[in-house]
Amino acid sequence: MEKTAGRSIFARREIDMTQGSIISNLLKFAFPLLLGNLFQQLYNMVDLWVIGQTRNNDAYAAVGSVGPIINILIGLFSGFASGAGVIISQYYGAKNNEKVKEVTHTAMALTFIMSAIFTVIGLAISPALLKLMLSSQNDASSVYPYAKTYLLIYFAGVTGLLIYNMGAGILRAVGDSTRPFYYLVAAAVTNIVLDMVFVFAFDMGVAGVALATIIAQFLSAMLTVAELMRTKSCVRFSFKNLCLDLQILKKIAMVGAPAALQMALTAFSNVFVQSYIAGVNGDQTLCLSGWTSYSKIDQFIFLPMQSLSLAATTFVGQNLGNGDIKRAKKGTYTAYFMATGITVILIVLVMAFAPQVASVFNDDKGVVDYAVKLLRALTPFYIFCCVNQVFSAALRGAGNAKAPMLIMLGTFVIFRQVYLFVVSNYISNELLPVAFGYPAGWFLCCVITLIYYKKVGFQKTRIFSEE
Repeated sequence: MEKTAGRSIFARREIDMTQGSIISNLLKFAFPLLLGNLFQQLYNMVDLWVIGQTRNNDAYAAVGSVGPIINILIGLFSGFASGAGVIISQYYGAKNNEKVKEVTHTAMALTFIMSAIFTVIGLAISPALLKLMLSSQNDASSVYPYAKTYLLIYFAGVTGLLIYNMGAGILRAVGDSTRPFYYLVAAAVTNIVLDMVFVFAFDMGVAGVALATIIAQFLSAMLTVAELMRTKSCVRFSFKNLCLDLQILKKIAMVGAPAALQMALTAFSNVFVQSYIAGVNGDQTLCLSGWTSYSKIDQFIFLPMQSLSLAATTFVGQNLGNGDIKRAKKGTYTAYFMATGITVILIVLVMAFAPQVASVFNDDKGVVDYAVKLLRALTPFYIFCCVNQVFSAALRGAGNAKAPMLIMLGTFVIFRQVYLFVVSNYISNELLPVAFGYPAGWFLCCVITLIYYKKVGFQKTRIFSEE
């Protein structure tokens, strides 16, 4: 195995997490990632805000309701992207630059192939999944056309998002979360400007916000690929070196396939969850719109713990690649306590200012009332998600994606679907009892994840087992 003696060839923005302060490493990595994720959320947030200003609640509910369908395919791809990132981070920690280059080019080749496949699949399955998701809503016919328009345009241009996600994941795997952040800022600003132009100036409605989104995503993809092509580090990319190395693909699949399956099936399960939400007693369009507003705020609350979780994945990957299990474990607990502290602060703020926060997206009183009810009932339970996010991410960083997959599928999919069926049919079909399917799943996942981590930890680290 050919290895280099030092790190002098790496770009200064890359972070070697095998040495130095753990808190400093996590913060340096997570902060740009947090800001980047914040700007990424601006894509759909601005779409919702712009549509909300048109006072068309059907269009507003449509743009907000398509997330679970989009996340089925995006989650499937993100799992493989995370697999590639874990392998790169471990080879980086082991200072094996040649292997890093091989994984980079195989991962990018896989991305181009999957982009074509996902475009076709997305366009084909979107109408059927929409009908399934809205089947419980009496007024589904009023929401469906807007949602279908958004999804068809979105999936026609999904290639940009996939290329960015993989490229950014490659950079993050070697500790560089700064440049992906810059490219998301550029994309978010572009999206905001185009939203305003397409909707307010050209009156394109839902089609306008969807078109603005895919144009912005293509911009971030081009910037990321350009960075990979000009970087002086070991992840330098060249189209002429594209390849599909079967051994590397096997390693990506070993780590990525379980994560991909988990993300895709969880997203698919959320299609059914949303059908239950759409079918609760009350004004269903207002309820779905309120759920839309809550869901966007939910995504913002998740950002710090998700950013620190990704930092934990890279931290664990690099340190296990370097053979330092003790430091990997210490970094995991540090990331968990940091995520919990920040999340508690956000919980307090959101509960205190729930009406003001909810009205940012749509100030219709009925919509705000539903959103506030959800925020104040569900927000305290996000502390359980810190455990799920950080410890599952750490296990993936160790190359063990199978256990988090099984735990999350069991709690977020199977348990949650059983809960929703029983509650809605035999106990109460009101909004809050149905919505509590989420925190019930979070709590169960938290307990099982902690038990598994305590018993197994990083024993299943197999990335280098064949070398």
